[in-house]
Amino acid sequence: MASRTQAGTAGDGRVRLYCLAHAGAGVSSYRTWPKVVSPGIDVLALPLPGRDGRRREPRVTSRAGLLADLLPTLLQGAERGPYALYGHSLGALVAYTLTRALEEVGAPAPLLLAVGACLPPHTATALVGAADLPEEDLLPLLGDLGSLPAGAAAGPGGLWRRTVLPVLRDDLRLARSLRQAALEEATGGPVACPVVVFGGSQDPLAAPESLDTWQQWASGPITRHTVTGDHFFAPHAELPRLVGQACRHQLALQGEDR
Repeated sequence: MASRTQAGTAGDGRVRLYCLAHAGAGVSSYRTWPKVVSPGIDVLALPLPGRDGRRREPRVTSRAGLLADLLPTLLQGAERGPYALYGHSLGALVAYTLTRALEEVGAPAPLLLAVGACLPPHTATALVGAADLPEEDLLPLLGDLGSLPAGAAAGPGGLWRRTVLPVLRDDLRLARSLRQAALEEATGGPVACPVVVFGGSQDPLAAPESLDTWQQWASGPITRHTVTGDHFFAPHAELPRLVGQACRHQLALQGEDR
């Protein structure tokens, strides 16, 4: 049930770029990507259940639930031509998980896996285990990470607390499940495709220099970029330009290998 951010379908020689969003969010961060990502790339943002046009659907909180929901979409796309994945924060764990699952079933590999604003699965973060914290503990933690909107802490009856906080809690549960699965031999380990890692220059949760350890999750060398911004740099034009360049580069390399 992909939410398309660009009209049309990917034809011969075009790349499908599947994008996954951060915790508690829909896919609005990718709204401007089709205008800047690069020619020949179709941006397809994949909302998780419980948000955007899928807000009435039950949210997923486990690896099994995630794969049951999104893997069929990726399998169909993988058979239709070149594709890549970008995931931001929680979305990075989702994109990694989908890439590993595609490998497990022998699907055509993506051109690349791009991850942003996310520490690798083996690294403990401030939000690991935070899903069930009481609000008086969770809200200050989110505030320290710059992910608490103005007015969210004003009172228990506020709109953000009623509508976004429950989604965020379930997304933190999903992140915990995906990190745990990544550490298991049967469901984890490095991916075979190229990995490109992005960090925000002012990100308090995933500092750029801490992202080099994504190398443990790649079979080949990773490429890392530092972009301008804090944890929520996905809407900035610099990122889609770099992702688009990486996709075109890998597509050219594939052509040379034929």
